[in-house]
Amino acid sequence: MLLLKSLRGEEIPRFPVWLMRQAGRYMPQYRELREKEKDFLSFCKNVELATRVSLLPLELLGVDALIIFSDILVPLEPMGVRVEFAEGEGPRLFWEGKVESLKKIDFSQTAFVGEIVAKLKALAKDLPVIGFCGAPFTLMAYMVEGGSSKDFRKTKRFLWEEGEKAQRLMSLLTENLVEYLKGQVRAGADVVQVFDSWALHLPYEEFQTYAQTHLRRLFEELKKFSSVPLVYFYRGSGSFLRALEDLPVDVLSVDWTVDIKSVMRESSKALQGNLDPALLYCSEEVLVEKVRDFLKGLPRRTLYVFNLGHGLMPDMDLQKVRLLVDTVKSHSLSC
Repeated sequence: MLLLKSLRGEEIPRFPVWLMRQAGRYMPQYRELREKEKDFLSFCKNVELATRVSLLPLELLGVDALIIFSDILVPLEPMGVRVEFAEGEGPRLFWEGKVESLKKIDFSQTAFVGEIVAKLKALAKDLPVIGFCGAPFTLMAYMVEGGSSKDFRKTKRFLWEEGEKAQRLMSLLTENLVEYLKGQVRAGADVVQVFDSWALHLPYEEFQTYAQTHLRRLFEELKKFSSVPLVYFYRGSGSFLRALEDLPVDVLSVDWTVDIKSVMRESSKALQGNLDPALLYCSEEVLVEKVRDFLKGLPRRTLYVFNLGHGLMPDMDLQKVRLLVDTVKSHSLSC
């Protein structure tokens, strides 16, 4: 498997490529399948449909890895958080606000996720299957805000005014996420990725006190359990990367605000990313030129996975996404 070889630092003929949100609304085939379920969460829980959606990027794009079709909020439901997705809107979350009312979870409560992993392993034997979850801080932020937010002021106030309660909530989330990811690995996941989309809103000291502390515990527990590669996706300023270098993860996935070429020269970890997805709105000529220039400038020939700095958007052109993947796959490392 090309992706796993690269993550191990082995010699590879070209860089592996997969894309965040590689199965999504920009695909007509996705939209057709989505109409078969009443709401988004039901769609995620439908093992047959979620498996078919997860396979679309292999069939339509020829990517080098499959990520399970799911959502980072899935493990919150068995904890006692009500999660709703209104059509055309982001998620809305409801809970009592009492940490003691939340529950520890067992992976059997999200067994459909394990079934999706197992089916993908059976159907795409030559490709690695990527499992995932949201990071403890990002999930806590969704819970405190009741959804997404522009400035996360409620979350910051919660940390500053109720720090002990915040620590208890993140500790419980971490414990549940360890259980959730272990279940995915048992089901056959070859790699697991932790998405921390909202940590960029934290001041540096709070990042160390809250996000990093619980991330370390999450990754240490997973390292004790399995040797599957662990990926941490951090969105935001590259100045936090020095703190992340000490995390017990194998791969840092970064967005376009990071000078990935400099990080490659300084870091011993594998890197993933970091093309700006907005390039997919440019002409095909500009897209190909930018991708080729990016790949030519990388100082590594392994320990790297091509990806975007964030997920694909619903209004992107499927043909351009395919062109992006083809351009990466045509870049030989033997030159």
